[in-house]
Amino acid sequence: MTPEIEIYDTTLRDGTQGHGISFSVADKLRIADRLDAFGVHYIEGGWPGSNPRDIEFFAEARHRTFAHARLAAFGSTRRKDVSAASDDQVQLLIAAATPVVTIFGKTSPLHVREVLQTTLDENLAMIADTVRFLKAHGKFVVYDAEHCFDGFKEDTPYALATLHAAEQAGADIVTLCDTNGGSLPGEVAAITRVAREALRARIGIHTHDDIGLGVANALAAIEAGATHVQGTINGYGERTGNCNITSIIPILHFKLQKRGVPAASLPLLTELSQFVDETANLRPNPRLPWVGASAFSHKGGTHVNAVAKVLSSYEHIDPASVGNTRHVLISDLAGRSNILMKARELGFDLTNDAAHLKTMLTKVKELEHRGYEFEAADGSLTLLIRRVLSNTPPPFTIDAYHVSMRSEGATSICEATVKVRVGDERAHTVADGDGPVNALDAALRAALVTFYPQLHHVRLTDYKVRIIDSTTGTAATTRVLIQSSDGVTEWGTIGVNENIVEASLQALVDSLECALIHRAPTP
Repeated sequence: MTPEIEIYDTTLRDGTQGHGISFSVADKLRIADRLDAFGVHYIEGGWPGSNPRDIEFFAEARHRTFAHARLAAFGSTRRKDVSAASDDQVQLLIAAATPVVTIFGKTSPLHVREVLQTTLDENLAMIADTVRFLKAHGKFVVYDAEHCFDGFKEDTPYALATLHAAEQAGADIVTLCDTNGGSLPGEVAAITRVAREALRARIGIHTHDDIGLGVANALAAIEAGATHVQGTINGYGERTGNCNITSIIPILHFKLQKRGVPAASLPLLTELSQFVDETANLRPNPRLPWVGASAFSHKGGTHVNAVAKVLSSYEHIDPASVGNTRHVLISDLAGRSNILMKARELGFDLTNDAAHLKTMLTKVKELEHRGYEFEAADGSLTLLIRRVLSNTPPPFTIDAYHVSMRSEGATSICEATVKVRVGDERAHTVADGDGPVNALDAALRAALVTFYPQLHHVRLTDYKVRIIDSTTGTAATTRVLIQSSDGVTEWGTIGVNENIVEASLQALVDSLECALIHRAPTP
């Protein structure tokens, strides 16, 4: 079906202008393939000729066939006082061999005079000549009216003249750009209506998030008649970023009931968001609407109690509809419902009248007061619940440990000694490491692997340290969070102590005990 709203993704061009964002050619090709499979309508690949990476990308992309999306090359109108045919940059747009070419031009007289340093008439000619030249070469042309909203507020008749110049030359889409990201939704809606009434061409919207209104402004334009929206995955982009299309896409479908990407793609949205973050080597933002890990997380006891009874009480939509999941968080704000739902989430069969619920809740609140935080430590929380529910002795006990440092020439080496007990058996091991925690991990694992060979598969995947109260200086309480994996399952554990080594050991012990629970071992 023809979409009501076209999705134009510029992650590979505008998104790469964001701080810390860099994609290799292989990265860009992989992302383009995923965007195409997801069902976006346009993929803006970059600016041909601006850098070797984009030159190579378009050279590779021309050999690929996209099932849904049309690839776009991005560039500028011709230079002043030069024909489009003689402008090297315009020729590179043709050479990119993409079906779609997007060019930007000036809308604001201030920019025409001060930035381009040319006349208002020459700017109109630059727009028209470039669009006409691209159309003569068989291109589908998207015209991006740069600083459009600033231009309308500065000189409405001239701003409209630039849009007419693009349309009359054959532009297929005229996109209104809030390039500075400083407009308000009411302004965007009003100006979009003026453009919609003045033009026959399809109207697009391109917004930035400088004042936190990138998505709101895009929606304002859509409700005022725009049918083409530009943005980036996860809101990547220059300064504070672009309109986030991982928000726009589900809003169009679920809230405005407008056709955009195929409905079957919506459950893949969170996966797409995480894929692009991973490719960019960025940790996903947990607070992103719709796709963030915290988007459907519940912490307050009253909230969790309500969600347990009626999911829609604190969830505007089923998380699974966008590929996300519900999380119940445990903290000192928790109530019995938090413990109950979290225990069930972790696989424990508890009922609301379980006598142990109060004990668990009291223990969690006591530990949180001491600096523990179980939101990222499901492994330690699982052990806490198991210890309340069962009197089963732990699979191992540490009788003693010692950590020291020695020098070998210019190199410092940490050494750890660990004495462990498993039932009536004991083991005493020594190991070196790059630091005290690494040495402790090696010594503890070496001591236990004799009893539990499955620990060969367990690896630490992340280690974080946070100072809880920095006002006490070097005596501050330290929180250590460890992520571990056995190649199949991943879990987090926590330790808290004034001594960073002791805090780390607590988290290590919980990590290995969790591994034994996951593997259901018998010593």
